[in-house]
Amino acid sequence: MPQLMLTYIGGNQPSTPEEGKQHFAKYKAWLSSLGDAAVSPMNPIKNTSTVNADGSITSGSTTTMSGFTVVEAETIDAAISIAKSCPFLEIGGSLEVSELVKMPM
Repeated sequence: MPQLMLTYIGGNQPSTPEEGKQHFAKYKAWLSSLGDAAVSPMNPIKNTSTVNADGSITSGSTTTMSGFTVVEAETIDAAISIAKSCPFLEIGGSLEVSELVKMPM
């Protein structure tokens, strides 16, 4: 079965700790509802550095990507349906859905 990556882009930070807890509870419930389809469910990123073509290093990212989830789904349309139900969308974020390509070694 194909594996697809849901990439978390943007999103608004909670205004209070309580709001953050409520959103995280929704997010955990959503991930739980995916069952075995969630291959690698929670992968937040932080402390990003960018290696540029000239070899220089800059602190920070060139995107607003904040993490990713890997799911298994029959088709990209099925993965898009999974993404549409993600609570990350409720906080102003968007999700990119991409099929992962298995490369030969």
